[in-house]
Amino acid sequence: MPFLHLPAFYESFLYIVFHWIVLATSWNILSGYSGYFSFGHGAFFGAGVYTTAVLAGKYDVPFLWTLPAAALVAALLGLGLGAVVFRVRHVRGELFALLTLAATFVLATIVLNTPIDGGPGVYLSAVSVPKLAPTPSGSFYMMALALAIGTIAIAYAIARARLGLGLFAIHDDEDAAEVMGVPAYRYKLVAFGVSCALAGVAGGIQALFVSYVTANGTFNITVPLTVVLMSVLGGTRSWIGPAIGATAITILLYATTAADQAVAGKAVVGAVLVAAILLMPEGILGRTFARRGRGASPASSAPPVAVHAHAVVAAIESPPAAAERTVLLAVRGVAKSFKGVRALDGVDLDVREGEVLGVIGPNGSGKSTLINVVSGHFRADAGSARFGGVDLLALPAHRIARAGVARTYQIPRPFAHLTVRDNVALAAMFGGTALDPRHAAEVALHWLQFTGLAARADAYPGDLNLHQAKFLELARGLAARPRLLMLDEVLSGLTPAEIDGAIDLILRIRAQSTTIVLVEHVMRVVTALAERIVVLDQGRVLAEGRTADVMARPDVAVAYLGVPHA
Repeated sequence: MPFLHLPAFYESFLYIVFHWIVLATSWNILSGYSGYFSFGHGAFFGAGVYTTAVLAGKYDVPFLWTLPAAALVAALLGLGLGAVVFRVRHVRGELFALLTLAATFVLATIVLNTPIDGGPGVYLSAVSVPKLAPTPSGSFYMMALALAIGTIAIAYAIARARLGLGLFAIHDDEDAAEVMGVPAYRYKLVAFGVSCALAGVAGGIQALFVSYVTANGTFNITVPLTVVLMSVLGGTRSWIGPAIGATAITILLYATTAADQAVAGKAVVGAVLVAAILLMPEGILGRTFARRGRGASPASSAPPVAVHAHAVVAAIESPPAAAERTVLLAVRGVAKSFKGVRALDGVDLDVREGEVLGVIGPNGSGKSTLINVVSGHFRADAGSARFGGVDLLALPAHRIARAGVARTYQIPRPFAHLTVRDNVALAAMFGGTALDPRHAAEVALHWLQFTGLAARADAYPGDLNLHQAKFLELARGLAARPRLLMLDEVLSGLTPAEIDGAIDLILRIRAQSTTIVLVEHVMRVVTALAERIVVLDQGRVLAEGRTADVMARPDVAVAYLGVPHA
């Protein structure tokens, strides 16, 4: 473009388009992918603006040298904020958005009342523009174009990598993602740092473009609101959606506000955006562009692979059966309360390697809470759970998953915006085996075939019935290739015929020497599958032993059926 010798207007206009593409796409790397909507993007943009303004305008540092510094300052600011905020589990959604917005005004106050700005602003009129094109406007065009291409490439690379899959799982259900092995805290920090660094570079270029910066003009609500609108309009679950939204809104703003009726033009823009968001809540691209909302996933984009039995076995080979049953999991004194209600009260039990242990009890006895505590979904108040010499209760949930523990949920919790295939592949990528995307795709297809869901591999979980959703939970647990698989009422709600099929499926799993903890209310399932059972009542172990012996005990019958009255 600069070498076509067109009027400078075209270069400047395209610079603005590329500028907004960078800001919208960089915002989307954290907020669109992970669902942590940030209204603080203006703070990181402003940090880049003032880093370049101070270094180039006050200390005569060559402009191009200031851009890495702008990226670093913005990234450190974001990482510092994220390191604190992301450790607080309840700071999500609106709280995170408001906190990041507050950070913008705090930073503006600091800049305005310190020598960084001091009030009059910072001039960059004496700073020379790098000679990248025949004209200054051409040079700005070239810098913005390069940054826009680089930003989109980074967003694309993240979307197709393990990091992107983890972020999209966090977006749909962060707690379940962590339990399946996604290191949510680390992944959010990485995404936040990259997002802030790119915004900082955009701010550094913008500082020279406007040549005079002020705190009030830099740290305002315009930047975060605009990038949110651009990303939402284009599609936040796509790597290219924010760029499309940024281009559309920038052109629309110019077309409707450059004439004499600027106020009316802004009203038209607002009406168009409201209509677009109402009619296209998933953005212009929606699901038509991207499976998993971000282009082909690592699992689904891997080259087609014939799933031969020997290939799958090589990737997910079961551990050999032990000559004698050793204790795989030893739970001692585990306690958990919820606002004074004692859900677990000093639970002791052993799970032996290769067995199916049934855990039964009336509603509210603590069965699901026990699984939630052992899997890291809840933190225990006291006790220990030794697994292979390691106390699981001292580990975060994602490390418990990597240690070889997997679980299903009583109410299915699939990742709604990931395909069935990607839901299962995620477990293979982040679970105990930590497979690469290619092998994860093979393993996912194997377990989908095993559970009868292969025909639904490219469907979304919302398209499944209850039976299929329950089996998807089972397929995810198996794909992690755990040493211990905990099934939390995986058969509840199924028809008798579906239960019979599920019993056969679990028997096939047990035949591979998989250790299973089975929480279930359907007694014929427990008696058909469990070698031993543990009965919980009011958070305590009431009985433990062989299935037939325990079920014959009067106190167990009373716990289930109550005391008979005349």
